[in-house]
Amino acid sequence: MSYAANAYAKVSQTALTPREAEAAVLIKAAARLQTIQDNWDAQQPALNEALGFNRKVWTLLSSSATEPEAPLPAELKQSMARLGAFVFTRTVDMMVEPRAEKLTALIRINRELASGLRGNP
Repeated sequence: MSYAANAYAKVSQTALTPREAEAAVLIKAAARLQTIQDNWDAQQPALNEALGFNRKVWTLLSSSATEPEAPLPAELKQSMARLGAFVFTRTVDMMVEPRAEKLTALIRINRELASGLRGNP
């Protein structure tokens, strides 16, 4: 990548709103999981790393969304807590018994939440 393009990429990343940044990270996590699912035999060694990245994303999202000071309605906080719990449970399940089709739910959740954060429900 040229210096100018690299500089532009850095500036555009810093100009994201918090919601756009959250959406971008969710899309990145979904894309990593999708790559593994699409090419399961070749990509399976990268599974734990991708699951770990997704877990970190969800740890940050669910913990910040459920903080008492978070400016979200109680119902939305509860929904984020339930989604986070599902993501963590599915992640452990994938680590114990990996199967490509189990990634579908994680990928969809990430994409749909990212879409909502971008204002495209």
